Amino acid sequence: MSTNIVQGWSLRPATSEDVETAVEIRAAAMRPDLERLGRYDEHRVRQRLRDAWTPEHTSMVEADGAVAGCVALRPTEDGCWLEHFYLAPELQGRGIGTAVLTGLLARTDARGVPVRLNVLQGSPARGLYERHGFTLEREDPVDVYMVRPPGAGS
Repeated sequence: MSTNIVQGWSLRPATSEDVETAVEIRAAAMRPDLERLGRYDEHRVRQRLRDAWTPEHTSMVEADGAVAGCVALRPTEDGCWLEHFYLAPELQGRGIGTAVLTGLLARTDARGVPVRLNVLQGSPARGLYERHGFTLEREDPVDVYMVRPPGAGS
């Protein structure tokens, strides 16, 4: 039985020491989709986040006093990229992802900038993004690239 714990979460700035915790959450969160696509690799799923880790743009999601996930909002020339948004699988579906995304999008809306992201083909996360105003920009056999103009889906 899953309990909605949306009230029991917070964000804190990431540090360089958070990378391995985030790497393990990423591996667990992405495994089902990567296996479905025939692309799961134990080393690669972890190394890609290590190689891209930017603590200055990343926040750690905490729930009930423990790290539950991470998310990065990286500024670009024409807006922001939402990336590395992972929640531990046992905490998905409880409203935390929606709450985190709503807060981040309020910040980008206040700045009047679009947000881009990519999600794996067939990932249930795509529905979350569509509910928040993201639309298809382009896709390939593995990834779906989405964009959200300021204020969309509000």
